[in-house]
Amino acid sequence: MKKDNKTPAQAKPFLTGAPTDENTVRQALKFFAILLITVFMTFIICSMTSFKSVVLRILVNLVIESLVILMFYSKGADFGMDGVSRGEILYNHQERGIQIADSERKIPFNKAKGFIIGLLGASLFLIASLILAFTAKKQMITSGTLPSWMDAFSRREEIFGALVHYTQGGSMMFTDYLRVFVRLMLMPFISMAGAENRDMLLFIERISPVLVLIPALSYGIGYLQGPARRKNIHTEIARNNKRRISRERKARKARAARSAHGPEQLN
Repeated sequence: MKKDNKTPAQAKPFLTGAPTDENTVRQALKFFAILLITVFMTFIICSMTSFKSVVLRILVNLVIESLVILMFYSKGADFGMDGVSRGEILYNHQERGIQIADSERKIPFNKAKGFIIGLLGASLFLIASLILAFTAKKQMITSGTLPSWMDAFSRREEIFGALVHYTQGGSMMFTDYLRVFVRLMLMPFISMAGAENRDMLLFIERISPVLVLIPALSYGIGYLQGPARRKNIHTEIARNNKRRISRERKARKARAARSAHGPEQLN
């Protein structure tokens, strides 16, 4: 179908909400739940795609991280579009003189809302990564003990070495558990570095507060696309209406032309 480029972009006015509202905590918990599921899935996938080839390993994990970024970007954009839609409804209510509660006025789209939700949702990982970033040291691997839930991966060298710091004396310290927690969040980057590249692993731990915020930033940037997405929907609706009106006009002209000729005369 030929696209109608003559239809101008359509946008409706909407009320702007507050940076936070009554749903912010609930949305942040939802973000955190999705983040946990994503961490688990990326851990499993990275465990299955650990190649000896450095180039192949980097390319595959870049694809994995890109998909994670796109997923959070898309979810943020959807939520931003919902916020704009709510703002349009409240704007119509305001124009019609309908009373709007203060709590409802806070709900519509606000540029900071997506970033705040993402930051709150990732706050547990952010706090852990900040502590690790200031306490991280280059690891000297020796034999030791691991958490029991890591036993299934103890025979996988590429996962075993990347995730766990072997402790001196057989017991794990708080920093070691913290390292496991943060590295789970950063599995694509850990996998790209490789278990033997301890200098790169240390560098990743030092910049981990920035890396763990990538999903939150993706969500916030996606949220900012809410007005543009909503505008696209209105434009497409206007374009479809224009096509429908054009078809109906042509149909009326065709009927009028047939009526003007009248019934054929039989001799």
